[in-house]
Amino acid sequence: MNIIVTGAAGALGEAVADRLCEVGSRVALVDLIEGKQRPDRTWIRAADLADPEEALKAIGGAAKWLGSIDALVHLVGGFEWKLVGDTTLADWRTLYSANIEAAVSTIQAARPHLEDDAAIVAVGASSAQPAGAGMAPYAAAKAGVARLCEALAKELAPRRIRVNCILPSIIDTPLNRTDMPEADFAAWTSPAAIADAIQFLASPASRAVNGASLEVSNGA
Repeated sequence: MNIIVTGAAGALGEAVADRLCEVGSRVALVDLIEGKQRPDRTWIRAADLADPEEALKAIGGAAKWLGSIDALVHLVGGFEWKLVGDTTLADWRTLYSANIEAAVSTIQAARPHLEDDAAIVAVGASSAQPAGAGMAPYAAAKAGVARLCEALAKELAPRRIRVNCILPSIIDTPLNRTDMPEADFAAWTSPAAIADAIQFLASPASRAVNGASLEVSNGA
């Protein structure tokens, strides 16, 4: 399979790329930071996928290298904890742009290159339903990603393109451990476990799954 992964330089992106390559896929990795080139993967630099021109350039470059696209895995997003009373509209717009606008621009750029029977996988958040204190702007943006996937699943059904959304809670990354040193790390979900779920949704094995929001939160 030929697959694009955005947000590929993070801990989850690295795990997803490794898992996809383990099963024989060729992967174009899109991020602000470029990693090491390998025969089964290449890196495409993109400063801001919420910018439609930047998204078109990055996805176009990825499609040129791959030749065709069997799946798009969109991992780009943003997070900030802030109580509603402490927010400004700029805070809401920032998270909207990082999560919704980046997803829309990336998917719109990829649509002409997607094969029929392709798959799109995006990232929502289990904390968006229901949202807790301090999570309103982030949860609203991530809920929007899930609704985007549901609508696209219907829109792209004539081409048999499946669109699904994963809903992680706290991912067990070095950065999260540093930010929350007193937390119970055992309750978190590993990037490798989430990557397994993403690989399934990107593959033909998930051909009966469309428009779903899949919890990948380890029961937390």
